[in-house]
Amino acid sequence: MQNTIKKPTLTLAIAGTILMSACNQTAPKSNTSMTDSTTTTAAATLPAAAGFEKTIDGKPTKLYILKNKNGVEAGITNYGGTLVGLLVPDKDGKLTDVVVGFDGIEGFQKAAGSYYGATIGRYGNRIAKGKFTLDGKQYSIFTNNGANTLHGGKKGFDANVWDAKQVDSTTLELTYLSKDMEEGYPGNLNVKITYKLTDDNELKISYEATTDKNTVVNLTNHSYFNLNGAGSGTNLEHLVQIDADGYTPVDTTLIPTGKIEPVKGTPFDFTTPTTIGARIEEDNAQIKAGGGYDHNYVLNKHDISKPIATVIGDKSGIKMEVFTEEPGLQFYTGNFMQGKNTILGGKKDDHRTAFAMETQHYPDSPNQPNFPSTVLKPGAVYKTQTIYKFSVK
Repeated sequence: MQNTIKKPTLTLAIAGTILMSACNQTAPKSNTSMTDSTTTTAAATLPAAAGFEKTIDGKPTKLYILKNKNGVEAGITNYGGTLVGLLVPDKDGKLTDVVVGFDGIEGFQKAAGSYYGATIGRYGNRIAKGKFTLDGKQYSIFTNNGANTLHGGKKGFDANVWDAKQVDSTTLELTYLSKDMEEGYPGNLNVKITYKLTDDNELKISYEATTDKNTVVNLTNHSYFNLNGAGSGTNLEHLVQIDADGYTPVDTTLIPTGKIEPVKGTPFDFTTPTTIGARIEEDNAQIKAGGGYDHNYVLNKHDISKPIATVIGDKSGIKMEVFTEEPGLQFYTGNFMQGKNTILGGKKDDHRTAFAMETQHYPDSPNQPNFPSTVLKPGAVYKTQTIYKFSVK
């Protein structure tokens, strides 16, 4: 990898994250016959600000609201750099919250292993056995996903309070200093994340980071989406297209084997629009390993010029396009959601009622020399952008 590492900036365009699965070892039994519950007729609203006014680790937390000229709204808290809710219009013009969230900080803390809406770091996704070698030295990090490390370790970026600056009604800047050897990672890492809500109904997430020692970095956002509205039922009829001819198969602990295999002829082929539920129960070893889809896709193109993924809500008509500069996309279909948490609106986070599309470098890259490098060096800037754009079909 060159001295400047390009990472994803998340842009959410409204035209119209890994991962609960990551922290659970056994997915609940699939229920493809589950019927979607009826969505409410009232327009969705963001949670009250009071539920986010807390003090954690001696630092104040708050809910910040971004609005564009179209009435689209995004709620973000500096606890974990978390996207709390995103209101976009459906095919009838009704505002719909397409992101699974909670009515206050306590909800996010209770569901800590699920990473709802959170900023993930210092390393998104898994690192095998909690170890990697850099410049001839082995580093050990906390194993919080069986024998492996997931989404940064015991207390990743998702569980820390960020410094926040609301630049204007559409822009929020979050900064965080991850100190040398925090969670076992070398180097003082200065991180800046910018959420920008554009008048094209895009939510752009831009990431920047610098370090004073060689380190590894892989940042992403772990939002759970349901384009029919959070709490509206299963995601199985959502129509998905992913511009990827290959994916990285995994072992039984969801660590990549190191191979890149073609999606053609497998349940992982979303090169043409296909519903999530069409092949999610096929007798396939990789499907069984993840309890459904929980895999990294090797993107064909990733330069923000065109979407690398498109999802359409079957009931709402809401269309979400994903743009990124990252080489990979973790597609997760809520296989480990178990209905243990009450989300905003009083519904439960039931099995497969949301999906995540986490733009990223590949899982376990520090231990996989044939994968794109995630090494960041002093003097270089980690910079990447991801965009989620919304419209209606």
